Parts: sequence; structure tokens; C-alpha cells
Amino acid sequence: MIGSGGREHALVSALLSDPAVTELACAPGNAGIAAAVPTYGVDLADPSAVADLADEFGADLTIIGPEGPLVAGAADEIRSRGRAVFGPSAEAARLEGSKSFAKAIMDAAGVPTGQAVTATDVAQAGAALDRFGPPYVVKDDGLAAGKGVVVTDNRLVALAHADACITAGDRVVIEEFLDGPEVSLFLISDGRTVVPLQPAQDFKRALDGDAGPNTGGMGAYSPLPWAPADLVSEVVETVAQPVIDELADRGTPFVGLLYAGLALTPDGVKVIEFNARFGDPETQAVLPLLESPLGQVLAAAAGGDLSRGPRLVWRSGAAVAVVLAAEGYPGTPTVRDRIDGLAAAEALPDVHVLHAGTAIEGDTLVSAGGRVLSVVGLGEDLTEARTNAYAGIELVELRGSSYRTDIARDAAEADSSAEADVAPEPDAAPEPDVQVDAPPESTSEAELS
Repeated sequence: MIGSGGREHALVSALLSDPAVTELACAPGNAGIAAAVPTYGVDLADPSAVADLADEFGADLTIIGPEGPLVAGAADEIRSRGRAVFGPSAEAARLEGSKSFAKAIMDAAGVPTGQAVTATDVAQAGAALDRFGPPYVVKDDGLAAGKGVVVTDNRLVALAHADACITAGDRVVIEEFLDGPEVSLFLISDGRTVVPLQPAQDFKRALDGDAGPNTGGMGAYSPLPWAPADLVSEVVETVAQPVIDELADRGTPFVGLLYAGLALTPDGVKVIEFNARFGDPETQAVLPLLESPLGQVLAAAAGGDLSRGPRLVWRSGAAVAVVLAAEGYPGTPTVRDRIDGLAAAEALPDVHVLHAGTAIEGDTLVSAGGRVLSVVGLGEDLTEARTNAYAGIELVELRGSSYRTDIARDAAEADSSAEADVAPEPDAAPEPDVQVDAPPESTSEAELS
């Protein structure tokens, strides 16, 4: 397992429950992962170093968690050495690494998405903003660690972000705004076919009510009781399979996890973005509900034939993941603060703690990143799952830490109302990677030009 976040801890936990997995290690891991399996240091930006570690461990299967190593070509290097790897090639991972490339693939495959313009200078960006109008959606074309998108009604703010993206990476993508509740859907691909997981919804903003700055994700829940019954099959038919077919036809098959970020608009399901790996924190909410042996499924995909793996089976009930963030996050987080209360939280029924930014100093567990950990609650429904998750996170002690108190609240209330024949409504969720900043006081459009 390659990676160090909450997503990787969730994957490690799921893999350990697979009877076919006889040995497991993670690089670089975190304190929670290190308590379960051996961990190794590795430079994630160096594909050769990642492949060398797979050779050293004698891995039958390498699973790459983060997008950075995928875009850098780690999966290509591992495959070139004759080893199985779950993760797309660098070319296929451009679905996440380049938003303009993803738009081109969707256009060629006939996948429903928002209209977009790729701009290489501020004048082009300004013209595109005027074409689409507010709310303005401005996306850094490349990887931006979850902070590359601005959605704002302020044209000057939008143009400033476009200018920053062009300065840093030569191009920016301006899109029409897609209005509607958002859904995250994971799909496992063997390069020819796809198998969907359960959908989830995540929460990007730092504060309750979807207020405050953008983050990498403050929580998630699954399943979605308000989603259309045929949503997953529709996404497979109109989004995932056409994209997988298009990439295969181009000679760059996508073998790995396709993450579709979707908007349920008045005109139907449309793609907001693609990622080339499991999402964080949605993975923490989805995988605890999976009863099938994950390792065998991923191995079948990596081997090019999902039909050889077990069928996906899901347990009943729901899961809610709540992220605990360090003081200062999503700005510069405070690190090396002591963390207490985890044993008490995990002693609660149906509560699990998944580490992300944690480390061990001496005998002490300390914070080592912005998003420190996720507390996952399971239950027969969203209400019970929320109750369990928040009971657990309230026991965790970390100076200056924070968490949202409204993860899955609206969906849980609507689900309860639905039992009384009241139509459910989804939780409001912001555009993925939304960053809305105050307009720069000293910057004018003329200065940007």
C-alpha cells in the first residue's frame, strides 16, 4: 500500500480483513497504519523508488493511494518490472492530472459535463468568464492538492485566480457552473469494464453550513438515501464505461480506481471532475460497508479481468466519517501536539478511528498534518451512524483542533422524515475543491492584464 493518509488507513483496514492477503506493508504510512502493518520510508515523487520498494517487499500487488505517484508514473515503472499494480498509467492518470485532458476525453466519449474553455492568458480567461457568467468556476489545469478551484460571484476574484493558475502552470480551465447536489462514485476498472462501489457525499468547507475556506474534505457519509435508485447504473452507462472505452481505444487503458465527482443538475447527471484514485474522506465512509474481500477484487482488476474476482456485497446500514483537523487548518496547521482519547473512542460500539496526519514521538501520539484523523461511526441508518461517529470524536483530545458538527445531518433528518412519507432532500455540498476568497484589495483587472 502506497500512501500515508486516512484513505490509506481505510484501505489497509479493509485489506487486512481479506483472507487472501497473507502479508501487507505500507509506505510511508502513519502512526495508525504502523500499529497494524510494517511501514517503510519512500519518496512518493520518485517512481523508481516506489518500484524498488515493491521489488524489495516482493509484492504480488501494489496499490497506489495518492494521485502524485500515479501522475508521476509509479504504476508504469512497477508494471515495467513485471509486477501487478492497482493504479492507472501516467497517461491514463491525466484524467486527474489535467482538467483540460479530462474535458477532451469526455467530449470524445460523449460524457455529459459542463461547458469549458482552456485559457493560456488573462485575456482569454476574461472572455471565458464573460461567456459563462456567474457563478464563475475557475480551475487550475493541473494537480493543486485540493485547492485549485475557485467558485465565486466576484469576477475580479475569478480573474485573479485564473492569472495565478496561468502564471504557475501555463493554463487554466474556465467552466460553466453546475447546479445541484453532488455525489462521489468510485468505480473499479480492469481497463475494459467497471464495477461501481456505493456512492458517497463529502463536505469540503471547513465550517458548519458549508462556510469557511476550502479543505481536502471534512467528512463524508454513505449510502445516499435521497439519490435516485438508478443513479449508479446511469453513471456506469453514461459516464464511466464510455471513458474507459475511450482510453482503451487510445491505447492507454485505465486500470485502477476511477473517481467520478458528479452534479445532479436539473438537466441530469453531469461530471464535475475525475480523480484517478480513491477519494479522501469518502473512502473512510464507503469501505467499512463493504463485505467482499477487497484485496481479491483489486488483484482481479490489476490482472485485467474483474470477472475473476468476487462480486461486491454490501452490508446494510450506513457509515459517517468525521474529520478532526489540527489548529490552523486549512492554513498552516499546528503539528506535534499530543493526541489523547483514541482508546476510549475505539472502545465504543461501531466506532473506528482512522489516522491521517499522525506520528509517534517517543511513546506519544502527536499530530503531523492538517487533517489528523477520521472517526467513523456505523449504524443501521444515518442517524445512528452520526450518533456513533460524534460520540467517538468527542472523546478525542487535541489542543486547538476542530471538526464539523453537521456531517450528514440534513440527509439523516430527511431519511427519518422519509419514513413518515416526507420526501428527502440531500445535504448541500459545495463544488469539489471550491475556494472562495475575498477580492484582493490592491488588484485591478488592468493590473492582471
